Amino acid sequence: MDTAPALMDVFATIPDPRAASGRRYPLPAVLNLLAVATLAGMRSLEAITQFARDHGVALTHALGFRSGRTPCKATLSNLLRRLDVRAYEAALSRWIRARCPDLGDQLCLDGKTARGSKTRNLPGVHLLAAYAPQVAGVVAQIRVDRKTNEHKAALELLGVLPVAGKVVTGDAMFGQKDVCQAVFDAGGDYLFTVKDNQPTLHFDIAAMFHDSAAFSPLPTEDLGV
Repeated sequence: MDTAPALMDVFATIPDPRAASGRRYPLPAVLNLLAVATLAGMRSLEAITQFARDHGVALTHALGFRSGRTPCKATLSNLLRRLDVRAYEAALSRWIRARCPDLGDQLCLDGKTARGSKTRNLPGVHLLAAYAPQVAGVVAQIRVDRKTNEHKAALELLGVLPVAGKVVTGDAMFGQKDVCQAVFDAGGDYLFTVKDNQPTLHFDIAAMFHDSAAFSPLPTEDLGV
């Protein structure tokens, strides 16, 4: 019987960006520390390094460190700047899907800017996530490049998701022909909002349902006449 891999085993598949001669700490151990500390509420590298020191040798050994020492803030910062983010996200997605093989019949696409990621000189980090309501978790996530937009990122995300037999939902950003076709080609269905940002499509849909007895239009504004 197959068992879901441990998080440390999944982290071991991520390419290590550091030179072999400069690796003081195993990459899976460092990523374990980041995950555990973040889940414990730590929101900065200073807090994560202090978290490791506060919990002592027992925790560091459990996370995979070979000694009682853990990385400092600068070490974590240097590693995270060089880490392949897409490989990291893909590894987490594989781990989640292995532990939750039945994602249900719905996937929700949504984009958000990470809180605290905006600086004076750089815009915030924008992420596109696929959320599965049945397992109450994000099953895949990618960063939206500043030179593209959410709907183009959605095409990439749909390429790695198990879409067959599911309904993919999202806001008006995803109501594009190529996104809809990608969902359909993967064996799924879609339900996207259409707004005035696509006036022709909005008019066509309104006209289609205008004379349908099965369609219940929104109530008109009461003008008092």
